[in-house]
Amino acid sequence: MKSTSFTTIAALLVFGIGGFMAGRISSPDETSDDAAGEPSSARSGRLAGQSGGDAAEGTRRSARAERPERVVRKAGDEAETDRKARLEAIVRGENALDRNRALLAFIDQLGPGDFEEAVAHFRSLGITDGRFSEYAMLLTAWAQADPLAAIDYAKANTRGGYATGTILSAWASTDPEAAIRWAETNHEGDEANPYFAGIIRSLAATDPTRASQLLTSMPRSVERGEALDAFLPQLVAQGGDATKAWIDGLSDDALRSGAMMRVADRLAATDPAGTAAWLMTQQNEATQRRVDDVYNVWAAKDQQAALASMASLPAGENRSNALRGIVNSIASRDPQAAVSMMDRFPNDVTDRVVQHFIWQSFGSDPSVAVNQIARIGDEGDRERMYHRTLESWIERDQTAAMAWIQRNPLPASVQERINRQLNERANE
Repeated sequence: MKSTSFTTIAALLVFGIGGFMAGRISSPDETSDDAAGEPSSARSGRLAGQSGGDAAEGTRRSARAERPERVVRKAGDEAETDRKARLEAIVRGENALDRNRALLAFIDQLGPGDFEEAVAHFRSLGITDGRFSEYAMLLTAWAQADPLAAIDYAKANTRGGYATGTILSAWASTDPEAAIRWAETNHEGDEANPYFAGIIRSLAATDPTRASQLLTSMPRSVERGEALDAFLPQLVAQGGDATKAWIDGLSDDALRSGAMMRVADRLAATDPAGTAAWLMTQQNEATQRRVDDVYNVWAAKDQQAALASMASLPAGENRSNALRGIVNSIASRDPQAAVSMMDRFPNDVTDRVVQHFIWQSFGSDPSVAVNQIARIGDEGDRERMYHRTLESWIERDQTAAMAWIQRNPLPASVQERINRQLNERANE
């Protein structure tokens, strides 16, 4: 931001405007209609005669009309109008890179007292998905110039926490303890502090120990989940071993499981075998919900290694989940090969394995996908899957779908629903 305050610039504008007005008063317009046909000598004599009268009175009237406070107000209004016009032109630009460059230059010219007007005008133009980064730039710059004013504005004029979180994150990057004190002072009750997520996002990169302290002090809540999402990217950047060590050291089971679920995919991208083994040692919700994802990633990298690992697991949920991940990986590329994999391990094929296979393969080979619906053991789930897939297939390729239906017996409820769909299509 500029070092010269807006008041100083306004004073300079007053000085310039005042000088301009004085010049206009002492030098009559020689192109005006009154002076156009008059000899210069006559004009000189008339002006000389008026020097002690009309001219002096005109000067006094002009001075009264343009008092300093009015000039200051006029200069301020013009500057505000100019800033709004410039900001609107920037926001409506087509090139994102040009917009960012222009916005940075615009921000550099703002003083602490100019930000509220700029942010309010920016918001009045509409904050689309493409403008959130620019909105964040304005909020961040305001937080660096005057964090208290910025956050007071956000609390009074915004909802959802985006603006407040952005401001607190920027504030914490320069004065974390002040930001934390504000967050603690402005939160009441025993529920999780909603202001901590933005602060933790900033501290995760600069002071992970302090960020961890804040995070683990929060009770289980949506706010803690948001704070965890803000913290983990910086933790994962330190490497898999550091990430696992931090998570393993958590005493809160729910927080540990939530952290594992969030990082498993990212750790599997570089170390699927190690990540799978790590999940197996925990046996919590994360293990149940992420083993298939890890084996999916592993099978895409090294199918034989993933398959060997799955086959070495004892029969049970973990083994079936691992098979589901491998089948999912194959189904999107080769549905028939995925069916062969399920046939190879029939005792490990659960309803979830079949359902995931159908979702993965239906787009590329609907007939192979629908053929496997009969494997689903739960009658309600089986009929619902028939309804969804067959109705979708009829919309997509009625001839092929009807050919399959005619060759395969269906539950009565499914057949009735298909008939209604066909009648509705015929009457359209």
